Amino acid sequence: MTTFAETTATAPCDSLRRSATQVLLGNWTGAATVPSRALYPHQWSWDSAFIALGLRHVSPRRAQRELETLLSAQWGDGRIPHIVFNPAVPDGAYFPGPDFWRSATAGRAAGASPFIQTSGIVQPPVHALAAWLVHAADPAESRRRGFLPRVYPRLAAWHRYLGGARDLGGGGLASVVHPWEPGLDNSPCWDAALARIEPAPPGSFVRADLRHGSAADRPTDLDYARYVRLATTYRDHGYDDARTPHAFAVEDPSFNALLIASEYALADIADAIGADAGPHRRRAEAATAALIGRLWDPVDAIFHARDLVTGAAIAGHSVSGLIPLVVPGLPATIGKALARTLHGPRFGLGRVHLVPSYDLTAPEFDGNRYWRGPSWFNTAWLVHRGLAAQGEEEAAGLLREQFLTSAHRSEFAEYLEPYTGDARGILRFSWTAALALDLLHAPVAQDAAR
Repeated sequence: MTTFAETTATAPCDSLRRSATQVLLGNWTGAATVPSRALYPHQWSWDSAFIALGLRHVSPRRAQRELETLLSAQWGDGRIPHIVFNPAVPDGAYFPGPDFWRSATAGRAAGASPFIQTSGIVQPPVHALAAWLVHAADPAESRRRGFLPRVYPRLAAWHRYLGGARDLGGGGLASVVHPWEPGLDNSPCWDAALARIEPAPPGSFVRADLRHGSAADRPTDLDYARYVRLATTYRDHGYDDARTPHAFAVEDPSFNALLIASEYALADIADAIGADAGPHRRRAEAATAALIGRLWDPVDAIFHARDLVTGAAIAGHSVSGLIPLVVPGLPATIGKALARTLHGPRFGLGRVHLVPSYDLTAPEFDGNRYWRGPSWFNTAWLVHRGLAAQGEEEAAGLLREQFLTSAHRSEFAEYLEPYTGDARGILRFSWTAALALDLLHAPVAQDAAR
C-alpha cells in the first residue's frame, strides 16, 4: 500500500508527458477519443470536453476536431447527448447502447439526427469553456479553420436548451433528470430520490460494465435497474422534458456552476467573433444569483443539490457542492467558506488523495465504489481551477502536485481510493491523461481566470 507522503513526490515531467500523450493517441478513433477502449468504447460528452483541454497542448487542431465531432451529433432542440455511438463497435459492447436509446426514432420530434446514433440524456455543460481554452491555445490556427464561428451557434443553442426546457424548477437553474446527467452517477446524494423509482424488471437488461470491473467498485444491480427505468420512461415520452413525468428532477450545483462558467466563456467567444456578448454575461450573472439563492447553505458552508420533486435541499455533502469555486465573480466570502470546507474533515484536502467525491465522515462513504467516495481526476481539476481563481494558491499548488503524481503512478486510473491512493476503475483513462497534460502546462495561477 502506498502512503500519502510517498505519492506526493513530483512525477518526472517528461515521462508523464509522454505517457499521457500515448494514452490519448491509443484511445483516438480517427474522429474522437474514447474514454477507454474497454469499458467506454464510444464518445462521451463531458469526457470529450476534458480531453480537448489536454489535446490542446499536443495538437490544437485535434482538440478542435474532438469538440466538432461531438457537436455534429447535437439534436435540433439544442441538447448535446451524453454518448455518441461509434457504429463500428459491436452490439453488446456497452449497455445501454443505441438499440436501447433509439435516438433516431424516439428522439425524432426533439431533432435527433437520423444518421448518428446517440443517447437521449445529457452531461455537464463544460463545452464552451473547453472551446474557448482550445482556441486560446493556438488562436491563429483556430481563426484559420473558422473554429469559433462554427461552434458558437451550436454552443449557444445548447445553453438555450438548458436554460429553457431544463429549467424545471422555474428558478433560473438547469435541472438534471437522470443520475448519469450530473456525472456523479451513484452519489449517495441521489439515494432518496432513486428510492422512489420502480426498478426495471430483473432480466430485462444485461450489464456490460461488470465484464471490465469489480462489482464492488460499480453501482449495485438495484441502482442500475432504477437508472434503466428512468431512461426508459424518458425515451418512451420522446425525450420531451415537458411531457415526461420526471420522478428524478434535481438542481445540481456542479452542473449549474459549469453552465455559468461556460456562459462566461461563450461571452468571450462572442466578443472574439463580433457577436453580442451581453446576453451571455447577463444570463451568467442571473444564474449565479439563482445558484447562491437556491443552493448555497451558509451553515454547512457548501452548495447542496435540490430535489424538485419534494422541493427540499439534499443534505449530503458531495464534491459537486465545492465545484462552484469555478464560477467567475463568486462572492469572496463564499469562496473562502468553500475552501475551509475543502480543508475540513469532510474532504480532508492535504490529508487524503485529491478530493473525495463524498463526505469522508458520512456513513454512506465508500472509498471504492464509483461516486460514493473515490477521488476523481476531473473533479480535482475543477476544484484546482476554482482554488486558483479564488486566490488559494497554496491549496491549488498542493492539489496540482497530488494530481500529477497520482495520475502518473496510477497509470492514469479512472479514480482513486482517497485514503490509500490505490487505482480504481479503468486504467489509461483518457480524461485523467488529458487533464494531467493540462496541469503539466498550467502552474497554479496560469489560465485559472476566465
